[in-house]
Amino acid sequence: MYTEHLHIPVGVGTLHVERRGRGGPAVVLLHGFATCAFLWRDVAPRLAAAGLTTVAIDLLGHGESDRPADALYGASAQADYVDRALTALRLGEVTVVTQDAGALVGALLASHRPTRVRSLALVEPLDPEELPGPMIRAMQRSSALSALSANALFGARPLLEPWLLERLGDAAEPDRLVARYLAPFVGSAGAAELLQLASHVMLSDTERRRLADVAVDTHLWLGRGDPLEASAVVISETLRPATLPHSIGTRGLFDRWSALLPASSVQARVATTPPGALVAEVSASALADVIREIVEPGIPSGSAPANES
Repeated sequence: MYTEHLHIPVGVGTLHVERRGRGGPAVVLLHGFATCAFLWRDVAPRLAAAGLTTVAIDLLGHGESDRPADALYGASAQADYVDRALTALRLGEVTVVTQDAGALVGALLASHRPTRVRSLALVEPLDPEELPGPMIRAMQRSSALSALSANALFGARPLLEPWLLERLGDAAEPDRLVARYLAPFVGSAGAAELLQLASHVMLSDTERRRLADVAVDTHLWLGRGDPLEASAVVISETLRPATLPHSIGTRGLFDRWSALLPASSVQARVATTPPGALVAEVSASALADVIREIVEPGIPSGSAPANES
């Protein structure tokens, strides 16, 4: 499947975009904190082969996108840059799929442009009441010690490598993947640039009020790491916490996103992937099936598109 690599001006710089497929329903893939469009390399081709158009974007400051020193990097600004890129690509209604901190950008994009976002699929979204999250806070706390040690010579690696390894879980070749995700943050400025991005993983009171008016079908992928359960179990708002043994955190996260988006129809899919995992790395096929079900309801998982034999 041919991949177009585009660099789209969005005012403050350019966004790197990987587009696959043409003509089918559009799926926008947004990575999260400290990753990039590379995350979706095994998901996007599966969706394109099923007849969908995929657009994987490096958010500003990430991957191969520009990293201007004077730009805004908060979730609202990132949503605006993504919106400008989608306009340049002449995309209308889209399904937006996000990983961890990308959920903030995707939800605010739906707030900015409600006619553009058909549905949201938030994969392992951060807890909106615990931003920026325990892993990023631990990284921020360790940054001062790292700066005083010889590890500072390795850029962001001492900060980011443990975090990535935990989230990659059982992914194949974890060392190679860590090196790929670390690449944009090498050099003496790498740690400072990473921490700058970390400082913007937040929601202001104004942004929270705007999200209260977002009315869009929203699907959460929440990992619980329980091998005794089916790999994808759909739950709804009406289920009590007791319905999900050993998953109080999962239920709480579902409730808090439902509260953040009270005008939206929020559903959750509880999976055996570890909580907080980079799901596209550890379960690309299952994730692609779920995304296709969201985009084209009623099509069985793993079925071929109508024009295939």
